[in-house]
Amino acid sequence: FKKDRKIVLAALRDTSGGVLDYIDDRFKKDKKFILEAVKIEYFILQFADDSLKKDKEIVLEAVKHNGYVLEYADKVFKKDKKFILEAVKLSGVALKYADKSLKKDRKIVLAAVKQGGHALKYADKSLKKDRKIVLAAVKQNGHALEYADKIFKKDRKIVLEAVKKYYWTLKYADASLRKDPDILAVVKKKKKWIKTTLLE
Repeated sequence: FKKDRKIVLAALRDTSGGVLDYIDDRFKKDKKFILEAVKIEYFILQFADDSLKKDKEIVLEAVKHNGYVLEYADKVFKKDKKFILEAVKLSGVALKYADKSLKKDRKIVLAAVKQGGHALKYADKSLKKDRKIVLAAVKQNGHALEYADKIFKKDRKIVLEAVKKYYWTLKYADASLRKDPDILAVVKKKKKWIKTTLLE
């Protein structure tokens, strides 16, 4: 079975990637196989032949499923502004493995946090002070408030947007806002909604 593409892909689906250690090495150089494999288990990119880690189509397909897989791509992609912009639009957290210079690029970081607010964690410190970026991040994922500059943890509008997504992000807000009646009203409403949903 090790040399049969269909059997190997079927086994891959059933074993969540564990079968890869036992397949024929030729598949690791087979573009068609790797392209299908990363759709099933994105981390398989790390086992692909180096030549395929330079293949844009394969890398972007893997990134689409999980941005952290960019770690295993060829380093040439990590400095490629056009490529990184494409990657973060598919999965914001791909920003983690972008070149340091690109983590300072406002357009790239804004695209990343719009896709996944958590990507704010990997942005350059200077952009964690950018209100538009922080607001976009917390609107997408309230947890992003944790990574924002401390000035925004005192920003009522930003904190409100964060708790609208996840009420528990209130813990990242400045103490001065933790008793704000409007913010607490949102938190209470979210808690009630979650409790009601769980009981249904």
